[in-house]
Amino acid sequence: MKVAKFKKISPGYLFLLPFALGFLAFGIYPVVNTVFLSFTDTTIMGGDGKFIGLANFIRLFADGVFMRAVGNTWFMWILIIIPQVGFALLLAALFTNTRLNIKAAGVWRAIFYLPNLLMPAAIAALFSTLFGLYGPVNQFMVRAGFLSEAMRYMEDIGIARSLVIFITWWIWFGQTMIIVMAGMTSIPLQLYEAAMVDGANAWQMFTRISLPLLKPILAYIFVTAMVGGMQMFDIPFLLTDGRGSPQNSIQTSMMLMYIKYNSPKGHIGAASAVGVVVFIMTAIVAVGIFYFLSDRDDDVTKPTRKSVFKKKIGRSQS
Repeated sequence: MKVAKFKKISPGYLFLLPFALGFLAFGIYPVVNTVFLSFTDTTIMGGDGKFIGLANFIRLFADGVFMRAVGNTWFMWILIIIPQVGFALLLAALFTNTRLNIKAAGVWRAIFYLPNLLMPAAIAALFSTLFGLYGPVNQFMVRAGFLSEAMRYMEDIGIARSLVIFITWWIWFGQTMIIVMAGMTSIPLQLYEAAMVDGANAWQMFTRISLPLLKPILAYIFVTAMVGGMQMFDIPFLLTDGRGSPQNSIQTSMMLMYIKYNSPKGHIGAASAVGVVVFIMTAIVAVGIFYFLSDRDDDVTKPTRKSVFKKKIGRSQS
């Protein structure tokens, strides 16, 4: 019996084995090794280093550059995620609205999604050329009389940050819109029909039905966007000098980690400490997002007309 049972289930484990080995080698091991290196003074050129405890972390938090890089990362991510989710919700609500019945909705969705297919490095190089000293933007502004002479846009803190925020938002809001639309189309139409019978308007249906039932999808969007935002590197790196100029205003945590690693000796221990701190911050915020966007009601997926519209509509029926 035991031999027969083993033969029955063993093919499944064999199919899972390649993924398990790959995940251990390229997923778990790098994380564990990074945590170990963060407690050492290992350098690429010097080879193995010695254990120094929390020295790398103490130096990081005492370094104003690191704290500013962390602040820059969170500041830009917040200003990216708010319009990203906002535009995605707005466009998804418009495209899924049967009353509006927007024509060629599939074409518009494809157009909004197209920037996501472009390489971020190529987009950063494009905008760097557009806003260069003799680029098309300066040529237009000077010839139109808006500027008396060419402006160095990348030396202005506000413009440099705005470009990073705009480019990142422009690349990702189309994908977010597609995900939100998928969630909206999965909501049962009976809920909206019941709301219309109770006299609810479009805004009430959106806030009382769509948003509550989109919480799991919004949690996924916020967490994945945060993971990507904390790894923000290529666009701010390529827009300027690779060090976050002007005045380190667009230097992110990943850029600082690269700078520490790219030093003459290659301080991989110090760079690993940056990665560990970013990982801990990301994990804590992700847990908080899942907590606040989790469904706390057992019957949240089947809201009654009374529970949904009791506060807003006097004619609700139990």
